[in-house]
Amino acid sequence: MTITFHPELESLMSCSAGSMPEAFAAVMAAHITVCPQCQKDLALMQDIGVALFEKLPSTAVTSDAPVMALRASEADSDTEIAFKTEGDVPEPLAPVIGHHLDALDWTRVAPGVWQHPIALKDPARGQLRLIKVAPGMALPEHSHNGSELTLILKGSYRDKTGHYCVGDVADMTDDAKHSPVADPVEGCICLAANDGKMNFKGLVAKLIQPFTGF
Repeated sequence: MTITFHPELESLMSCSAGSMPEAFAAVMAAHITVCPQCQKDLALMQDIGVALFEKLPSTAVTSDAPVMALRASEADSDTEIAFKTEGDVPEPLAPVIGHHLDALDWTRVAPGVWQHPIALKDPARGQLRLIKVAPGMALPEHSHNGSELTLILKGSYRDKTGHYCVGDVADMTDDAKHSPVADPVEGCICLAANDGKMNFKGLVAKLIQPFTGF
């Protein structure tokens, strides 16, 4: 697997610090299991965090230690992040959705587009869903109210920013606009986290948006 597109540095840092919302952390965890480069980058950030933490003067606390302090104290610079998958689902997702994408119950939300929402402990901080797009289908042009992190699990898609294949991540902010087109043969299945609704340009897309949750 050749991975071309990776999460932005800010996303990796947030993941390393343990401060990422649940939906985005799920996408990051799934990507990291199949991306040796991000495994190394994340391990390096954790090592840096440990080194910085060890230089801080000790301070007595009367409450539970911060999460970052616990992560730093438990970190091991020789520990490698697990690289394990079975079927076509990255291992972090398997306990929730199983190992095979074809076995899922998909809900049709528009012609050629299906989704499978994934429940979160704190849905107020973001949404997580699987999106399946039929071969050659183009999604309406849209921007985002907030951030969106998307991992390709099967097939691929193209937009003005590039060709995203299995393992690639699209790390988009609210100033990005695109109209993804699914692979003409395989279509596309992706895992998407977002903390805001999409802003569609087309009238039809705007009309059906309340029924899709996008």
